[in-house]
Amino acid sequence: MAGIREQLFRFRSYTPIPFLIAMMVFAQPTVWSFIAGAVIAASGEGMRFWGVAYAGPLTRVTGGVGAPALIVAGPFALVRNPLYVGNILLYFGVGIMANALTPWLALGTVAYFVTQYAAIVWLEEEFLQKHFGARFDEYRKAVPRFVPRLSPWPEGKASGQEPDWKGAVRSERRTLQAISLVGLMILVRWWI
Repeated sequence: MAGIREQLFRFRSYTPIPFLIAMMVFAQPTVWSFIAGAVIAASGEGMRFWGVAYAGPLTRVTGGVGAPALIVAGPFALVRNPLYVGNILLYFGVGIMANALTPWLALGTVAYFVTQYAAIVWLEEEFLQKHFGARFDEYRKAVPRFVPRLSPWPEGKASGQEPDWKGAVRSERRTLQAISLVGLMILVRWWI
């Protein structure tokens, strides 16, 4: 099972491509689907951006799982996997924007990515447990995996971890370009 999880981790940046192609091919956007989807997608990217500001460019690694520190501040004080939660919202939002095979493609996309990220998180948490031991156990008990807490875990604020907003802009440049391109393609599809 570790082999599949490692492959999903390594290629996680490419697995959205088939879904995005299907969304473009079957797109039938409306004003309301585009607006509603854009709001959901923007909230997902906002969550991602916030998480990247705390975790840094290490979120872009495609080799093996690793982490020099246990990040517990910012969005990580609300949910253990804010980048994956952000991705799920982002892909769901794009599905709503495209209004493609509604509701099945958007729901199928969410189901696929929840399953993929659950497998990846299982692998990542094994690493975190091995390297951070009791500290990770404490964090895991206090902060949910995918459904955010209503209030931040107090230890997150006390951790002294600070965001690097400029670094987040540099790191998220590709993602922001991809989101813009997909949004533009949906608009073009709408006008055709």
